[in-house]
Amino acid sequence: MEFARLLKPEAVKVVTAASSKKRLMQAFGELAQSAYDLDADKVVDALTERESLGPTGVGHGVALPHARLEGLDEVVGAFVLMEKPIDFSSVDRQPVDLAFALFAPIDAGVEHLKALALVARTLRDPSFCTKLRANRDPGTLFTILTEGRSDQAA
Repeated sequence: MEFARLLKPEAVKVVTAASSKKRLMQAFGELAQSAYDLDADKVVDALTERESLGPTGVGHGVALPHARLEGLDEVVGAFVLMEKPIDFSSVDRQPVDLAFALFAPIDAGVEHLKALALVARTLRDPSFCTKLRANRDPGTLFTILTEGRSDQAA
């Protein structure tokens, strides 16, 4: 599994005005629609429904919202860097400024889990997150995310 397979350049965005978790989910819906031709409302509903099962804020300013959606053939993702961190009910109660959403087919099994593990492992690296936070250009963020990042076991 590689980041380059999960992410398109047009699925990376810097958000200046996300003031809540709900607004972030809407930003992910818009990204999923423009990058992958998914229904924005269904994306928001699926992410919100998954979030109601338990927050996906994993700590250290990082959130990994994810959902299964109809109409997908493979696992895809979207990345958002927020200029102002937001409350995400994270495990460490710290606000979130880096969020990587994964969208998987309804029947995705191990591929969804591999993608989630890759993203979680990568965004657990403090120096990698520092590099992301130091950039505000979506193209640069895409390059940072996709350059040489892969799951060796996949």
